[in-house]
Amino acid sequence: MAYDLPRSARIIDIQRETPLVKTFVLDTDIDAQPGQFIMLWIPGVDEKPMSIAGMRPLTISVARVGPATSALHDLTVGDYVGWRGPFGRPYRLDTDRPALLVAGGYGSAPLYMLAQQALAHGMDVTVAIGARVADELLYADRFEQLGVQLLLSTNDGSRGVKGFVTDAIRAQFLPDAADDAPVISDPDAEPPHGTSTRSLSLYACGPEPMLVALYKLCRANGWSGQLSVERYMKCGFGVCGQCALDDVLVCIDGPVLTLDQLEAKRDFGHFHRGPTGRRLEI
Repeated sequence: MAYDLPRSARIIDIQRETPLVKTFVLDTDIDAQPGQFIMLWIPGVDEKPMSIAGMRPLTISVARVGPATSALHDLTVGDYVGWRGPFGRPYRLDTDRPALLVAGGYGSAPLYMLAQQALAHGMDVTVAIGARVADELLYADRFEQLGVQLLLSTNDGSRGVKGFVTDAIRAQFLPDAADDAPVISDPDAEPPHGTSTRSLSLYACGPEPMLVALYKLCRANGWSGQLSVERYMKCGFGVCGQCALDDVLVCIDGPVLTLDQLEAKRDFGHFHRGPTGRRLEI
């Protein structure tokens, strides 16, 4: 693990994924595990944590959501960025159980690496992706090309199941649940009752309300779960304390945390810290 100054890398390819997401391919390699991240430096702008979507060459998929990512999106092939890493604790595959990979928002990138690893182990892999509209379903075509079972959901019903990704999961794995059972898209909602007909290991990356919903779904049905939690980061290796989630530091204890690690965490689904360290409501 490298804590030194960023290494320089040239952008060798840029691919448009969705209206907000571009994939950047760099002229360097990295040895990492699915779920780990790098600290990406946009010269003259800022340094931000980025999930790793590919190792050889190093590939990241980034949404335009703020000043730093907007500056990155404005770069072109041939421009240079800096990077440090890899950092963080990765996903750990349970090869004895079918794998359910769940992505929301921009969470597909690290799960793409995990899907490839799971398939290499001969595992039964299902990928569920949720988005607001069809053209925001990140990596849907890439996952389809891998040959995994693919479950899609959109809020407006423009592709896949209409509703949240939890609706698609319940329709596939909990078909006997009551039609009027509450969908656990609200972090404070009660989890559904009943048990799964299959033993699953769930791996997820996406918005925190979705992660809280999936946490409750796992607990209600006896599934194991590993959730990649996002927090504001400055250093990436546990010095600044900016990414604290109760008593854990997401950069070194996570970003991938187990259900047991998230048990009784007051901040999970409720609070994060801003650039000044102040606790803010999610």
